[in-house]
Amino acid sequence: MARSTFDIRALPGFATIAMICFALLYIPIFTLVVYAFNEGNSVAIWQGFSLRWFRQAWNNQQVVDASIRSVQIASVAAVIATVAATMAAIATTRTRPYRGLTFKYAFINQPLMIPEIVTAVALLIVFARIKVATGYSGLGYLIAAHTAFCIPFAYLPIRARLESMDLTLETAAADLYAPPWKVFTRVTLPLLWPGIIAGLMLAFVISLDDVVITEFVKSGGQDTLPTYMLGQLRRVVTPEMNAISTVFLAISILIVTVFFFISRRRT
Repeated sequence: MARSTFDIRALPGFATIAMICFALLYIPIFTLVVYAFNEGNSVAIWQGFSLRWFRQAWNNQQVVDASIRSVQIASVAAVIATVAATMAAIATTRTRPYRGLTFKYAFINQPLMIPEIVTAVALLIVFARIKVATGYSGLGYLIAAHTAFCIPFAYLPIRARLESMDLTLETAAADLYAPPWKVFTRVTLPLLWPGIIAGLMLAFVISLDDVVITEFVKSGGQDTLPTYMLGQLRRVVTPEMNAISTVFLAISILIVTVFFFISRRRT
């Protein structure tokens, strides 16, 4: 007797609910992108097509400074987080199961399981004490905070890549008396590169988009592009914010798309 399979798409109303969810999610984004090209000052009244607000954002020195700062923080944090995530993934996959391994998985992924505001408040308290003790208030705190938050995002694709890799080649290299470091550099690392690059890009885009942790940890004059936009939206809403958001959206989509195709590679 053949087993029947459950298909959620066959449930009554599934297609309607899915369409409503997609509409609620993407119509506001589509509207934001459309009004980024508005000629007038309104974000609700269409007054003709123009690239005016993109040019204005490009010539806005505050936007340029915040963008450069965002890229600097995201780049450094993503690299450090990816290195740490790679070491953690190797340590938790290239070993026999033992007591406490599940706890390590949970510990590494803890930032994904607790509200971001909790992490932000905790980092604020810790860094405030360090600032008072040392007098240092540079970008190092933002980089450290973003690194800690991005580690689990880099860890997941790297670990998934390691778990899908066949151990035969590594075992064969070890049987041929290759030392562990040479096995890693000549066999494991080349096969792991797609996962590492995917983790790096995912960590980069997470850091680039972060608002909550940055808002709590940053000092004066350390606005990133998301926190700058948040501050501007509290004062006045113009299509310039739409233009910045559109560019931000395009960059995020590009990075996530590349991440998707790289993470699908099996060889």
